[in-house]
Amino acid sequence: MTKASIKQTFRLDAELVRLVAERARQRRVTRTEIVEAALASLLSADHEERLEAALTKRIDKLARGLERLEWNLDLSNEAFALFVRFWLTSTAPLPDTALPAAQATGRKRWEGFVESLSRRMEAGPKLAEELSRDVGNSFSK
Repeated sequence: MTKASIKQTFRLDAELVRLVAERARQRRVTRTEIVEAALASLLSADHEERLEAALTKRIDKLARGLERLEWNLDLSNEAFALFVRFWLTSTAPLPDTALPAAQATGRKRWEGFVESLSRRMEAGPKLAEELSRDVGNSFSK
């Protein structure tokens, strides 16, 4: 017993027709079978469940990425705060006569810092990677 079929005429985008033909050729089936399978999948009762599962998977991946981003931001904030506290508590104020020389040295050091930061951001390694390595090495000793 064969399934009853009804001939229909539809207008489809040329690119979509090309994709259907390509998929049919790849799978060695007819274009009709490809279109029937796609429609059956779209109209099946579990289509929405599969779509929801795919979206949930994507959202979970985004959430993990955001958690890593949050951890890196916390690390950066803490490292910066620690540095500033250390610098403020260990650096003595300069006398007025030494200020111009200190400012010139500071400008040179700043330019070196910016250049070094640029290189690290382009090529790595990043601070988080170095800290992970350093912490791992300190536990293995």
